[in-house]
Amino acid sequence: LKVIAIDEQLRVIYEDNVHFDKDLPEFKTQGGVYIHSDRLTVTSPVLMWVKALDVILEKMKSSGFNFSQVRALSGAGQQHGSVYWKKGSNQILKNASPELPLHQSLKGCFSVSDSPIWMDSSTASQCRALEKAVGGAQHLASVTGSRAYERFTGNQIAKIYSQNPEVYKQTERISLVSSFAASLFLGTYAPIDYSDGSGMNLLQIWEKAWSKPCLDACAPGLEERLGCPVPSHSVLGPISPYFSQRYGFSPDCKIVAFTGDNPASLAGMRLQEGDIAISLGTSDTLFLWIQEPTPALEGHILCNPVDSQTYMALLCFKNGSLMRERIRDECASGSWDEFSKALSSTVAGNSGNLGFYFDVMEITPEAVGIHRFNRDNQKVVSRFPKEVEIRALIEGQFMAKRIHAEKLGYKVCK
Repeated sequence: LKVIAIDEQLRVIYEDNVHFDKDLPEFKTQGGVYIHSDRLTVTSPVLMWVKALDVILEKMKSSGFNFSQVRALSGAGQQHGSVYWKKGSNQILKNASPELPLHQSLKGCFSVSDSPIWMDSSTASQCRALEKAVGGAQHLASVTGSRAYERFTGNQIAKIYSQNPEVYKQTERISLVSSFAASLFLGTYAPIDYSDGSGMNLLQIWEKAWSKPCLDACAPGLEERLGCPVPSHSVLGPISPYFSQRYGFSPDCKIVAFTGDNPASLAGMRLQEGDIAISLGTSDTLFLWIQEPTPALEGHILCNPVDSQTYMALLCFKNGSLMRERIRDECASGSWDEFSKALSSTVAGNSGNLGFYFDVMEITPEAVGIHRFNRDNQKVVSRFPKEVEIRALIEGQFMAKRIHAEKLGYKVCK
């Protein structure tokens, strides 16, 4: 959990973090999560998140941070995680005693104590059922922005309902991680925002309303448990009296809707229409501001957090930095300098030589293996010369990103 305070000139005046494993060892998480014995189910304890908030605010207080100067507060949460509030919890949240840390007041508030998160992949049967119920994967993507994904919240809710209908019955509200965190500050259930809500397989991205067929396919009485979605930049209300009394926040401090981490990246990087951002990590992520999206079976279309009338597209490629590092080690003696020199020594277009490099099964497209083609479009089994191999890797990766972005509606400006 990270906190950052900025002034009106966007200068950072305070930042800190809480490391779940190290600072909250009593929860016994690894990387902030529990990986269950089936290796598919991955959860995080909800109370750990609440206690992390208590810890970080106490750290700020003991450092002398002046909470009374905070005018507005917002945040981002990991996408696709969900929190299940037990009946009666809203009253407990509203009336939390400022004498107690929040995690003590809320310890009995969750019908599901360990939240399913983005790493969970245990809902394959629910995904198939949802796609079947609404007329297929492409139709679901056309309505909600994505085909059914195992980590998406609708499928997680369907699993909880089918395996534990009693637990579902005891649940009065379902939050995303983002709206859950906003609820803590608001002192009442915060609505889900359009942008993070687009990662649930439940929200009609065009109408910005819940899809009745999708809700009905997942669980009964789901709409009332989700509440009405709102634009991502909505001011939800003033901060809860709990925080004014315990930490000295001004009662006028506004809570702005929280959103998911990916939409928050688009907002934080100040992307505008036509812009495209690429994060080169273990997985490469590409996201862009888009006016007229065409939802497909690959990639995701989310509502834009900055402008509710437009959209953002998100593509994820598994074969990212690890693939580049392997070719660097084989073709450039493990040196990025040598890698760069080799790249500079070859011409754009690589004299017609092209390669697609997938060490692990790729998401976009679903493919694996190394595939090389020469200028005559013949498949080449042997390696290219080292410098040709390096350019083939880089050009292949970036052409794939462009092609899949165009399939989702991205227009390359001439």
